[in-house]
Amino acid sequence: MTNRDGALPGDPYAICDNLVKIYKVADLEVVALQGLDLVVNRGEFMAIIGNSGSGKSSLLNILGGLDSPSAGSCIVGGMDLVKASESDLVFYKRYKVGFIWQQSARNLIPYLTAFENVQAPMLFANILGQSRKKRAEQLLEAVGLQDRMHHKLAQLSGGQQQRVAIAIALANDPDLLLADEPTGEVDNETAAQIYDALRKLNRERGLTIVIVSHDRNIAQRVDRVVAIRDGRTSTETVRRVGAEEADQTTHDEFVIVDDTGRLQIPEEYLEQLGISERAIVEVEDGRVVIKPSNGDARPGSDDSPANRGLFRRRAG
Repeated sequence: MTNRDGALPGDPYAICDNLVKIYKVADLEVVALQGLDLVVNRGEFMAIIGNSGSGKSSLLNILGGLDSPSAGSCIVGGMDLVKASESDLVFYKRYKVGFIWQQSARNLIPYLTAFENVQAPMLFANILGQSRKKRAEQLLEAVGLQDRMHHKLAQLSGGQQQRVAIAIALANDPDLLLADEPTGEVDNETAAQIYDALRKLNRERGLTIVIVSHDRNIAQRVDRVVAIRDGRTSTETVRRVGAEEADQTTHDEFVIVDDTGRLQIPEEYLEQLGISERAIVEVEDGRVVIKPSNGDARPGSDDSPANRGLFRRRAG
């Protein structure tokens, strides 16, 4: 089944190519993204993780049309966000993408009810009264708040407020939903409810969802996790088809190799092998083997696991 723009589920929806983002702070330049590549497929439910300063929030802002890269390209739903005009970006942010922020104050108007909050974005889209009210009711029902829609925010729990935020983000029927740490201020049980609501929307509406988080356990909630380190994508964790969520062994983890052949070895492997500035790369029995150089190698026999290299990537 095709989407309203003629695209098929699973087709590339967002394509980031060699993204660079440099911020100037006083006389300093801070490089947030250093040639990052990423493809998000239509209808995908995925997460981007990384430590503070890794560049994940910068990437989210670029995907959402809130910021522009210093170099590279970002095409979302066929629109080149780097070359888009101001009017095109306004249209994109109003109709094509929805946002959920960690802090409820960024999502909600405190003196309005949940029902009124969800209607607010529709006013800018010139949706008429009865249609606006009907859609607000449907969205609040979709996130399980049909019994709380006329409550003020002070009468709602943190988790309920975040579910109102999800409904607000979907008010103008976007294709892409971006969530920045949507469970960062709630407990584990409430977080599970929020993820369940997002999963339901992803499955039933074919919504493309990208979540930014620092929580590596999010792999149990989404279909794919891309880790960012030092402004580049480093590893990718993918749920196996038909895998049960509770099974910790149902994910495959890969390192990402860019167009120039660069890859990022997980830090724990580098520490374990004692690799710092240089390494030896060889091909053995159809595998690429990375070993410490003589200058990096830790004391031990030549046959030790460290000197043989523990990180291997199967060729082909």
